Amino acid sequence: MTWWMFAIGSALAAAATAILAKIGITGVPSNLATALRTIVILVFAWGIVLFTGDHRSLRTLETRSLVFLVLSGLATGVSWLLYFKALSMAPASLVAPVDKLSVVLTVVLGVLVLGETMTWRLGLGTAMIAAGCILTIKT
Repeated sequence: MTWWMFAIGSALAAAATAILAKIGITGVPSNLATALRTIVILVFAWGIVLFTGDHRSLRTLETRSLVFLVLSGLATGVSWLLYFKALSMAPASLVAPVDKLSVVLTVVLGVLVLGETMTWRLGLGTAMIAAGCILTIKT
């Protein structure tokens, strides 16, 4: 499989996440919903790691990688808490597109922090995503 096949799979799963979460969050505090979801993800992810044998790589993790993975995990936690709070307050059809503003921010940070290349196609696509988010917010 190619990288974009995995990315499309990720997008499909993310879409399901938004709809399933919106249905499940009814009458549940958003922080509790996030914690319950996180437990499921924790068990699922570690199950895959143990099944594939990837846990053996724990011994060779460099401190730098560990620090950045921990920071990424903290950012993910904040993102999920805010996402579930937004879902508890607004329709999934509004929250999910605005959440995808992360794509625009990732492209900008990729260029500024990681030195990735900005092509005219990437720039145009990113601008279109930003425009879509703005249109969604104004709904």
